[in-house]
Amino acid sequence: MAAPNYAASDFASAIHALMPRGLVWPRDPASVQAQVIAGLSPTWQRHTAANNQLLVDAFPATSVELLPEWESTLGLPDPCAGESPTLQGRQQQVVARLTNSGGQSIPYYTAFAKALGFEVTVTEFTPFRVGQQSIGAALGTQDWAFTWRINAPAQTVTYFSTGQSYVGQALASWGSAVLECELRTIKPAHTYLNFAYGETGALDLTFILGQSSLA
Repeated sequence: MAAPNYAASDFASAIHALMPRGLVWPRDPASVQAQVIAGLSPTWQRHTAANNQLLVDAFPATSVELLPEWESTLGLPDPCAGESPTLQGRQQQVVARLTNSGGQSIPYYTAFAKALGFEVTVTEFTPFRVGQQSIGAALGTQDWAFTWRINAPAQTVTYFSTGQSYVGQALASWGSAVLECELRTIKPAHTYLNFAYGETGALDLTFILGQSSLA
């Protein structure tokens, strides 16, 4: 059974009914007493609605009032990503951190990125080995055995969503700071992680052929 939602008028009627009877306790809507009760009733209505919303708000994926508590627990906003401009982005980052169980596979990283709101693929690299790679392949040093790349769209846009976004939020926002921050945090420490965006986001050829450092 769902919790009842009372209107301000319901609270006003209940308070009037609890008042003592007599000439100094008028029921006239124009009286000072009635106007004070009418002014306080919307507050009780808001409190009741917030209490009824508590179960929904307690879950990070749908949290609004308690979202700052979740963020504080998880060390958010992270300085490396900054504050998210959208409510959805904040919720996604909290959920991603809470549900992160660890891993080093491609499905793990793509699923983690999806939890953040990004659709990505992963590219792995290998050093050039004579007899194993064809002519024209990039000449990579041994460091490329520990190098991988996240491929993402040129822009991942988060649009304002009625019923989910809040008043004052931009109609659209974009940026990949959260993606890069979170994935660099959980990548294996001995690996080099690069990011490429859009169809032209491949690594620069001179960097691929760069003979040593990838740090």
